[in-house]
Amino acid sequence: MMALAQLRKLDRYIVPVLVLAGWEAFSRSGALPAALLPAPSTVVWAWADWLVGTDGNTQTYSGHWLADMLASLSRVAAGFAIATLLGVSIGVAIGWSRKIEVVIEPTLQMIRPIPPVSWIPLAIIWFGIANKPAIFLVFLGAFFPILLNTIHGVKTCDRNLIRAGAMVGGSERKLLRYIVVPAAMPSIFAGLRIGIGSAWMLTVTAEMVAVKSGLGYVLWDSYYFLRYDLVLAAMASIGLLGFCSDLAIRFVMARVLHWQRNTTLRGGE
Repeated sequence: MMALAQLRKLDRYIVPVLVLAGWEAFSRSGALPAALLPAPSTVVWAWADWLVGTDGNTQTYSGHWLADMLASLSRVAAGFAIATLLGVSIGVAIGWSRKIEVVIEPTLQMIRPIPPVSWIPLAIIWFGIANKPAIFLVFLGAFFPILLNTIHGVKTCDRNLIRAGAMVGGSERKLLRYIVVPAAMPSIFAGLRIGIGSAWMLTVTAEMVAVKSGLGYVLWDSYYFLRYDLVLAAMASIGLLGFCSDLAIRFVMARVLHWQRNTTLRGGE
C-alpha cells in the first residue's frame, strides 16, 4: 500500500518531465536555431547565474534574481491587498443591499470590460514612472474577480439561514458577520485564487512599461538583447511564484473552510 501511495504522489510529475524531455530533444534536434529556442538545460544554466551568479553569463543580472523577485512580489502584494480589501467590502455591500447594488454596480460593470493594459497611459500620467502605476495595474487585474465572486457568494447565501438568524433576534450586522460572510467564503476564496493569477499577469505588463526593476522588466529587457534563455527563466520564475502564491491562498482556505473538509467532494481544496 505504501508503494502504491508513493507512485500516486509521482503522478503529478509525469507530465512536466515529459514536456521538459520533449523540449530538450526538440531544441537539440536543430529544427530551430538554439538561440531562438534554448533547451531547458540552457535555461537552467542562465537561471542559476541570475539566481546566485555562477559564471556571469547573464551579465548585469548575474546574482540579482532575489532583488528582482522581491521587487515584483512587493508590487503584487500591495496591489492584491488593496484589491482584496476593496473587492470583498464592496462585494458584500452590493450583494447584501439592493440599493447599493443599483447605485454602484452599473458603473463597475461598465469599467470591468476595459482591459487593464488600456489604463497604462493614464496610470503613468497619474502616478509617474515608479511603483504606483504598477500597483494600480495589479489592483485592476485582481479587483474584479474578487468583487464578482464576493457578490455571487453573498447573493447565493441560503435565505433560510438568514431567516433563522433574524428569528432569533440577529441584527443586520450580526447576520452579515455570522451567517452571510461565512457562507460566502468559498466564493470569496475562489475570487482570491483567480485574482492572484491576474495580479501576476498584470505585474509583468506593468513592469514592462512603468518601472525598471522586477521580473517583468528583466523579461522585456532580455528580449531586446535576444537572450531568450533569460526570457524563459523569467517566465518560469513568474510561473513558480504564481504557483506558490496560489498554494498560500489554498493553505489559508483549507484552515478557514475546515468545516468543508468532510462535506464536499475535494474537502478544503
